[in-house]
Amino acid sequence: MGSVKDLKVIKEPSENISGEGIFVFSDRYSVFDWGEMPDHIQNKGEAINILSAYFFELLEKKGIKTHYKGILFGDNEKLFTVEDLKNEIYKNKNHVNYNYKDQNRFDKMKIKLVNVYKPNLLNNNYNYDVYKIKTSNFLLPLEIIYRNKITEGSSFLKRFRENKINLLDYDLDKFPEIDVFLNKPIFDFSTKLEITDRYINRYEAQKISGLNNFEMNKLIELLMSINNIISEEYNRLGFENIDGKIEVAFDENRDFMVVDVVGTLDECRFFYEGVHLSKEILRIYYRNSEWYKDLEYAKKKDRFNWKEICKSKPEKLPEDLKKAISSIYCYVTNKIIGFDYFKNIFDLKDSIKIIKNYIVV
Repeated sequence: MGSVKDLKVIKEPSENISGEGIFVFSDRYSVFDWGEMPDHIQNKGEAINILSAYFFELLEKKGIKTHYKGILFGDNEKLFTVEDLKNEIYKNKNHVNYNYKDQNRFDKMKIKLVNVYKPNLLNNNYNYDVYKIKTSNFLLPLEIIYRNKITEGSSFLKRFRENKINLLDYDLDKFPEIDVFLNKPIFDFSTKLEITDRYINRYEAQKISGLNNFEMNKLIELLMSINNIISEEYNRLGFENIDGKIEVAFDENRDFMVVDVVGTLDECRFFYEGVHLSKEILRIYYRNSEWYKDLEYAKKKDRFNWKEICKSKPEKLPEDLKKAISSIYCYVTNKIIGFDYFKNIFDLKDSIKIIKNYIVV
């Protein structure tokens, strides 16, 4: 079980042949690597699943390989596309308003499975030698963040102020202007399979993943394409694509393949008329809590056991804020896929009004 989705393994991958699995998207959420938070965001799992399916299908149409195989409904083994969902709705004239506790929802995605090789931890150091040996069918041990704009809340800015960034690693001769779109995106790398994620430069990312120079350049080209596709889709809604996370694997032929989830409000940060419309709303809300202060202190004290020594736990969200966030997830999915899958949700402007009561925008 993950913090926001579960994985059901149908067929284990072998060293050189992919397996099969099912993502079961929940209404859980996580911030600051805490794991499951005390609330559930209604319809979030279904909204994320359908939206990510839309982007996977779009990437495939543009010649980009992904691990996506289709959407599943309940325990039905039939695979659906996003277009199939649209046809189902219009065939039945209106969308069934599923009960929140009903498990028969479009909250499952069938995927190809690759191997995950965790680095060995010895004396507080990680050894990635396994990636020098394995040649295909595995997850790159990276989370890759594209950045189109550096904002005041960006971790990139925070790390720069803490003297943790060498601008030369990003081909920058000076720090970018805040809240202004970059001439070309910055690609930031962090570890994926360590106890606590840590940012690394491009050269260490290439080294720990076992990539040669040609493959690293090809990876950057792939990231550029995905970033552009996400930006184009959200620009149609008047949204700004600020930054986002992408995960990549090698398939059986050592070709890059986009995995996990892509283009959603959990993976990306978006602005709409200067307001955050993504999981960033939750991060901003909790940054003003005592729990966040305790969490930050614990992480600085012990990056391996910080959760055990954090002296407090997060509180529940206010009900109206929780409903507004739920409506935003549903609204964005409706607008990107081009039809109203979710019914009876708040208007976007009403959701924003509620959010402004709780966070500074």
